[in-house]
Amino acid sequence: MIDQAQGLRNVVKMQNQRSIAEARVLTVTSGKGGVGKSNLAVNLAVAFSRKGKKVLIFDADFGLANVEVMFAAPPRHNLSDVIYGAMDIEEVITPGPEGIGFISGGSGIIGLNNLSEDQIHYLVRSLRKLNRLCDILIVDTGAGISDQVLEFVIASPEILLVTTPEPSSITDSYSMLKALYRNKEYDPAESRIKLIANKVSTKEEAAAVYEKLSSVTSKFLGGNIEYLGMIPQDPLLEKAVRAQKVVSIEVPHAKASRAFEDITEKLDSSERKNTVSFGISRFFSSFINRA
Repeated sequence: MIDQAQGLRNVVKMQNQRSIAEARVLTVTSGKGGVGKSNLAVNLAVAFSRKGKKVLIFDADFGLANVEVMFAAPPRHNLSDVIYGAMDIEEVITPGPEGIGFISGGSGIIGLNNLSEDQIHYLVRSLRKLNRLCDILIVDTGAGISDQVLEFVIASPEILLVTTPEPSSITDSYSMLKALYRNKEYDPAESRIKLIANKVSTKEEAAAVYEKLSSVTSKFLGGNIEYLGMIPQDPLLEKAVRAQKVVSIEVPHAKASRAFEDITEKLDSSERKNTVSFGISRFFSSFINRA
């Protein structure tokens, strides 16, 4: 009897033989909650959408579900409806502002480790449809360093790590990096870790945050992280967060909104040509195998 992991590998191998342009996967994560992870995810989505990209957000934080709150769009369905209800993936996409759609992982994420071979086949076929529905898939993970979060991060070709200048946040970010690099499933050659310094007062403070994390990652883990950009302290952003709004939509001229645009521009200009090894199929198949 074929086991789940081998069954999924066979399904994905067979389907990946078909030539298809894969969407870009960006995974937003953090070492702790409250550092602006979901805020980054939704504002990047807005900025990419305004550049003419088709964007979907996969909300993998089934505990807090900040994306639906910020978009004021509670989902009627989630990933479990695809797995157990045989719904089409398009049916569980909730429309958000600016043409952005999002998929709620919901309890379906927890059930990924109990799939039958038929369910694996159906889920893989469904997820591959996302390649024609979006150019960019932004994955918003749960906060902290749980096994589930690590499974998503390990499977990711591009990891956006959010931290703040607070010592506890830097320490937690290093703990995330340490857990990642010391996991035998993680292959640094197949992913890039990009740091975003949030809630900083100056460019110099952001650079200092990066230097601290980059130095200890190189010295103690033998790893490498890139500096992607900074989000400044901005009362307009804080006001939008308190009102559960997206600052890029509510106040496009805000300092934070311009910072999100700058980060998006860097990501857009540095985009590498993705192959099937670095797209949606690989991301979800890797995650399910590890789950």
